[in-house]
Amino acid sequence: MTIETFPNPAPHRNYSITHTCPEFTSVCPKTGQPDFATIELEYIPDQLCIELKSLKLYYYSFRNEGIFYEAVTNRLLEELAAACSPRYMKVTGNFAVRGGISSVIVAEIGSK
Repeated sequence: MTIETFPNPAPHRNYSITHTCPEFTSVCPKTGQPDFATIELEYIPDQLCIELKSLKLYYYSFRNEGIFYEAVTNRLLEELAAACSPRYMKVTGNFAVRGGISSVIVAEIGSK
């Protein structure tokens, strides 16, 4: 899945971009049950910004993938950071309650 980017309109300045996807789904590799999450992507761009339609399609590509919360959150960070080489990036996966437990996974690179 290609994550499209576009030139940062203000590369001379640090500013924060936050995108929230409340409809992220993947599959638990142990039970085969769906996992639901809100994914928050926060980053300070350098030369490139992430294009939103491709971000949405990238997120949707996980719908049938069996992957643990920790793995998917870190993979999102690695692949999104590789696409745009940000000055800072943080991915927060706020996973819905399943089996009486909710989980929040945070992965980040760079410094604010």
